Amino acid sequence: MFAHKYKAKMTKCKDKPHPLGIFRYCPVCGSPNFVTNNEKSKRCADCGFVYFFNPSGATVAVIVNERDELLVVRRAKEPAKGTLDLPGGFLDCAETAEEGVAREVFEETGLEVELCDYLFSIPNIYPYSGLDVHTMDLFFLCRVKGTQEAKAMDDAESLAWIPWEQIMPQEFGLLSVRKGIIRLKMMWTNKK
Repeated sequence: MFAHKYKAKMTKCKDKPHPLGIFRYCPVCGSPNFVTNNEKSKRCADCGFVYFFNPSGATVAVIVNERDELLVVRRAKEPAKGTLDLPGGFLDCAETAEEGVAREVFEETGLEVELCDYLFSIPNIYPYSGLDVHTMDLFFLCRVKGTQEAKAMDDAESLAWIPWEQIMPQEFGLLSVRKGIIRLKMMWTNKK
């Protein structure tokens, strides 16, 4: 199914420089001779250190209640402030993706994840503080305790349970989540 051959390619976003362009000094020895090695890495001409630019891990929680409604949150912060989103966020160092999605769900909704199953992944570019952060967004189907106890917290301005047939992908502000919603709606339709 995934036999396609993909060539890794770094993208330049509009008028923004390539993400590796912001790294001017070797993080190991401090040398200014930190030069392009290839499209995914830089190499220090003095100490030989090679830095590979890899995406940051992020999680997205797909939570469905007993009425077959999807839990959505409204973003309280930029980027895409005020648009719909699914609970989730960046992984912390030394935590698994499953731990990360459970932590993010709890931080944003107060719900405790009992079980999560990996669904799929979508690459994303997340604008943050003037930088484009390349991410790999990992989508998980999460079963939670007490869906009626959900409340908006942290990065969530508000939340709602929305029936699948009323979900509008264009209302989701982050491209990867919008693509995920389209994919999830197809999965939900095929399940019926």
